[in-house]
Amino acid sequence: ILDVVGLDEAMQDCFAVIHAAAIVSFNSHDRHLMNEVNIEGTKNVINTAIENNIQRFIHISSVAALGRTEAKQMVSEEKKWEETSSNTHYSITKHYAELEVWRGFSEGLNGVILNPSTILGFGNWNQSSCAIFKNAYKGFPWFTEGINGFVSVEDTAECVVKMLQSEITEKRFIVNADNWSFQQLFNTMADGFGKKKPHRKATPFLGEIAWRLEGLKHLFADGKPLLTKESARVAHSKTSFDNSSILEALPGFTFKPLENVINASCKKYKQAIETGLLSL
Repeated sequence: ILDVVGLDEAMQDCFAVIHAAAIVSFNSHDRHLMNEVNIEGTKNVINTAIENNIQRFIHISSVAALGRTEAKQMVSEEKKWEETSSNTHYSITKHYAELEVWRGFSEGLNGVILNPSTILGFGNWNQSSCAIFKNAYKGFPWFTEGINGFVSVEDTAECVVKMLQSEITEKRFIVNADNWSFQQLFNTMADGFGKKKPHRKATPFLGEIAWRLEGLKHLFADGKPLLTKESARVAHSKTSFDNSSILEALPGFTFKPLENVINASCKKYKQAIETGLLSL
């Protein structure tokens, strides 16, 4: 999406565009790349879509673009962006990416913004939210009392398809199945894998120590730290997300229970390990 000529060639004779390309990271070393891809890349996609008279545009954003605050809260689509220290750099780039999409709508694009919460499902467990399953499989011992929203990848995809077929335009929708504590999430994954449940409570103080130690460890080793300053703070925040708007907009659509989503995903991950498709 940084290749404007390639984008133009790709959109020739297209009716609709689903823009889901982004860099998801809580690592400070990836900030420049996130700025380029998430913000400048989205600007390129919007401009090219307008030039090619794309008739329907679906932008896959994130609940992160709504921003976080320190206080426990229920977040809806009406939440106004606030510049606070609680926002991760990823959320900042997704917010500015959305501003490009709103500009596109004002210039004639027809479409909507979807804001999924943390997406769960089977995939490459070395990347993005799929890595949560890898940590659970390896018997991750820590839990926090933080609360977050979660949704299955299948439900997210179904919402995209239904919105492609809809005439709703210039609106945003939170895509969230349920709000769980991270402890409940890891407990359910541990059950799905037949592993021991997390048994050590990670307080905010311990989290501050842990991300610093993780950073020091990776000064002398290849790879990126699993825990960073931003990811540690997200794990302790208590933010819930209201899904009533999208359920009202898509009559008959329901979200799969998270227990079923996690159990089905764990089964697929175990099969992939057994057949050599995934390695630890």
